[in-house]
Amino acid sequence: MTADRLPVADRWFRVTQIDDGLSVVTEPHVHGFLRANIWHLRGSRRDLVVDAGLGMFPLRQGVPRLFERDPALVVTHAHLDHLGGAHEFDTCHAHPAEAVHTPAPGTLRGERLANTLGLDTAYAEEFPDLLVDAAPVRGFDPDSYVLRPPTSYLPVEDGDVIDLGDRTLTVLHLPGHSPGSIALFDPDQGALFSGDVVYDLREGETLLDAINGANVPDYVDSLTRLADLPVTVVYPGHGRPFDRRRLLELIDAYVDSRTGSPQGR
Repeated sequence: MTADRLPVADRWFRVTQIDDGLSVVTEPHVHGFLRANIWHLRGSRRDLVVDAGLGMFPLRQGVPRLFERDPALVVTHAHLDHLGGAHEFDTCHAHPAEAVHTPAPGTLRGERLANTLGLDTAYAEEFPDLLVDAAPVRGFDPDSYVLRPPTSYLPVEDGDVIDLGDRTLTVLHLPGHSPGSIALFDPDQGALFSGDVVYDLREGETLLDAINGANVPDYVDSLTRLADLPVTVVYPGHGRPFDRRRLLELIDAYVDSRTGSPQGR
């Protein structure tokens, strides 16, 4: 579909309530490769937002409830589908190894994105020319899309704790997908907000480790570390949540494919 033929979406964001304290925001008109989850946790003292989507349309306008309680934003890594809306928040937390201030150029064009990320030809051939099937507003020009860095940034390191009042989350530095990839772990609930460190896969797919900034040995170490944590549910950067059994299946498949030595569970 060409840019001048894009229909205008009735509503750009979709909000799904997971439970009383957790919801997820998605952008349904974005191609699955870039359709990232924006997780919203409501704490008794403060709120937390994990990742910020593409930034094609303002979150403050589309999902104003995200900003009702001056939330903390944690960006799991600096790819465009997770960093795009970060400039709308007063403060963005990310790992210092992640280039949140100087992210790679953003684009909604499939071939250009593949080149920017360093994807192999097979991936690039699967992309449509345009990675959205609608425009957020009339007159939107997808070629004008720019990935904006956050206006304010505070680093978080492995082991840092984010206190929401009635729940706390621990920052895990898990490089592999990118140098500064992080996840957030709630030990009381066994909940892992994994970003792109791990997400569910269809048959024949693998975790994305052949892009600029990725490192396979680091990825193996990070997933091996995750396997030893008492995770019961994963809230990933893409797709639906899944349980511990599926987490271990994904870890074992990846480690086996890269080292020939599965974890053996």
